[in-house]
Amino acid sequence: MTRKAHLGRVSDVDIRLLRVFRSVVACGGVSAAELELNIGRSTISRHLTDLELRLGVKLCDRGPAGFALTFEGERVVDASSRLLTAIDSFQSDLDEVHRRLTGHLSIALFDKTITNPQARLPQTITMFDAVAPRVTIAIHAEPVNAIESGVLTGRFHLGIVPTHRQSNSLHYYPLYSEQMYMYCGESHALFGQADGQTSQRDIGQCKYAGIGFQSPNMVVSHRLKLKRSADVYDEEALAALILSGRYIGFLPDHYAKSFVERGAMRQLRPDAYHYQSDHAAILRHSPKPSRLVMEFLDCLRRAHGTSET
Repeated sequence: MTRKAHLGRVSDVDIRLLRVFRSVVACGGVSAAELELNIGRSTISRHLTDLELRLGVKLCDRGPAGFALTFEGERVVDASSRLLTAIDSFQSDLDEVHRRLTGHLSIALFDKTITNPQARLPQTITMFDAVAPRVTIAIHAEPVNAIESGVLTGRFHLGIVPTHRQSNSLHYYPLYSEQMYMYCGESHALFGQADGQTSQRDIGQCKYAGIGFQSPNMVVSHRLKLKRSADVYDEEALAALILSGRYIGFLPDHYAKSFVERGAMRQLRPDAYHYQSDHAAILRHSPKPSRLVMEFLDCLRRAHGTSET
């Protein structure tokens, strides 16, 4: 019997068929392999035929006269044994890797990250869980200063923060950015004014709510000489003050989008009152991060397309 081989790269289907073939050989025939494989003789025969077609050779004689390997079948038995042994060994090694990647991972990030399409934390978690499914993860939303101090003290294994000043005790790995704009609520005096009618003097006289710790927000506030009338420590609180109609403040455009779409907020002078906030992952220099932490960092950077090539 002459067949043209169609098999190129070995696929999952080929591996399954080879396992069936090896079981049939080990059992001494199709009938004897029924119990071992827990499938019917007709199905086993179909699998063997499919494998012969994919390989382009006749592997065995099977029928009333009994079961016997052809010369080509013997060669395939030897080759498949080496292949399947290597696959089983690889799987065993991979399982060992998974068993070692166990324990607890504590991550801290600044709030209102999930609405930023550039912040690919969900994709990171998907990637990480695929390689370390037995690891338990805790994710904390904290102010920037709490994240930095928490990473330094070991409370958090890794943090994600907006970068504004860098500590010599931390490693910084750039990830993504977000655009910040000035907003007011629908009952604010400036809400109904067109941008062309709103001067910087008008904005400077408004009550301004800003982040109450060292951050890009604080740097921009000082540069624009905004009068701080309220301090907040997360963007949820800042949004509440803006929605009151009594305060203005900077929010990420992705977070403010839903408020703007329903008419509860609007941007003020986006031409002059905006800045970019760059975010990075941070790790402490010492002690050296564990392999578990470095695996998460690798997933984080690959998800954001910032891995070193």
